[in-house]
Amino acid sequence: MGLTYFSAIIAIMLFITATGAAAFSQKKIPAEAAVIMDSSGAVLFGKFPNAKLAPASTVKLVTAMVVLDRMDPAFNVKISRNAGKVRTIQPKIHFDEEMTISDLLHLALMKSINSAAVSLAESTAGSEEEFVRLMNRKARQIGALNTLFANSSGLPKRTQYTTASDLALIMKSALDYPLIKEILGKKEYVVRTAQGREIFLENSNDLLWQSDFMIGGKTGYTGNARHCFVCAINTDKGPFFTAVLGARSRSNLWRSTLMLAEIGANPELSAFIEKPRVRRVAHKTIRPKPALVTSH
Repeated sequence: MGLTYFSAIIAIMLFITATGAAAFSQKKIPAEAAVIMDSSGAVLFGKFPNAKLAPASTVKLVTAMVVLDRMDPAFNVKISRNAGKVRTIQPKIHFDEEMTISDLLHLALMKSINSAAVSLAESTAGSEEEFVRLMNRKARQIGALNTLFANSSGLPKRTQYTTASDLALIMKSALDYPLIKEILGKKEYVVRTAQGREIFLENSNDLLWQSDFMIGGKTGYTGNARHCFVCAINTDKGPFFTAVLGARSRSNLWRSTLMLAEIGANPELSAFIEKPRVRRVAHKTIRPKPALVTSH
């Protein structure tokens, strides 16, 4: 991401700060849904915060939590034939390769490697199907009641959805796991398999390089979900959590996140919570119209 783009974002932020909440409330966050939540769990601003939308790879945060509830990060896992053939981006891991739970978590959280998520699921619960039951139980435990998982990776499924509010809650809970927090904050890492292969990882979260306030975050993308991102940011009042779903481009994703972060940095930009307009018909989500609606 070029410096020119981030310079433009800084200019936007300065304008928002100068003109206050009234001006900010007229801005359209360039995403289908977005939210910023403070450290107490209170929502400061939301755009369709309860709209049920596809989560893409942000589901891997729950995958990681369920794994760490049950597994030792130092435990070695052999990649199954099933996991090795899962559709994923580079770098790929292969059938019969062996690596630690910790390294698989790095692959899943830093680069969204789907085969790593499936390997984690299989090694934890015996099958991905059983693991998904544990994921949905975890979501209910942390209060993400408008979320349903269908797999460990975030690959498209009609029966898999979350909301911006639930996703922020998920990130809030994920920070309670020191290893997850550590991985999300890493810019680079090298995975070393038992066979001696080294896999270099660079975090997909561009804001780690551009923003001092960033604690860590998880990106996601599918054609259905579009661009998604959930993160934790440092503020004077402790960590705040932003979630963005359905941005049409990565630049809009970062722009939305930075606009939300400005609310955390400037409490006078007070809460303008939109009324969600979404209904469920069978297994189809009717997406909300993007017009901003405020309520008090």
